[in-house]
Amino acid sequence: MTLANYRPLGRSGLIVSPLALGTMTFGVARWGMDRPEAEAVVDAYVEAGGNLIDTADVYAGGRGEEMLGEIVAERGIRDQLVLATKSGFATGVGPHAGGNGAKHIHAALDGSLRRLQTDYIDLYWIHVWDSLTPPEELLETMAGLVRAGKIRYWGMSNTPAWYVARVVTLSALRGQPAPIALQVFYSLVSRELEAEHVPLATDVGLGVTPWSPLAYGLLTGKYDRASVEAAPSRAGGLPNEAASGGGRPEGDNRLDG
Repeated sequence: MTLANYRPLGRSGLIVSPLALGTMTFGVARWGMDRPEAEAVVDAYVEAGGNLIDTADVYAGGRGEEMLGEIVAERGIRDQLVLATKSGFATGVGPHAGGNGAKHIHAALDGSLRRLQTDYIDLYWIHVWDSLTPPEELLETMAGLVRAGKIRYWGMSNTPAWYVARVVTLSALRGQPAPIALQVFYSLVSRELEAEHVPLATDVGLGVTPWSPLAYGLLTGKYDRASVEAAPSRAGGLPNEAASGGGRPEGDNRLDG
């Protein structure tokens, strides 16, 4: 399999590479990528035939989208890419700073379009379920964005299977654009999604795009087991903190999970 082994995403006409390029680390201080590193990653991915690049409005406080937009614009490769971004997490203060309501989605999308230096998004994700917005409102909002040409397709991330099922069912009844894919936390060590989300996606034709398929790096072997096991039980912090010598101070009694 290569990045040029393109396939449809769900039951849509959106043709994508089998592996997306995630950009959560673009522009993030300390553990992320600076501009030259991000350029090298994008160039390598595109040269290998990759076409699906995923970002979000909250990555590096918006700098992730800005950096990606600059790189894509300078190379003149916008038309050959499938750009995906997201909204839902709060990016400011106030009741409409986040969520799935129409007011926030419209404002968030306009900000993403500006930062990405484009007039449309190929795949717009609802980043997280807000447990509040009615599915009818969400469908009407997304349908309006499709009609306006601001987005081509949309999908749902970090959302309960029952809510996704309601959205898909209502979209068919109302004749409105349905989501084409789910973005879910799914890996060899986190397979809970196989109980409901994967069967749902198979039944209604949703694509499934796992995020963190390497379980935050756990499956790469990047964590030093010996260092973790040698750390004090409670003061050692989480495994990645212990492995890096950044354990919690004595007296911090949070459970290690």
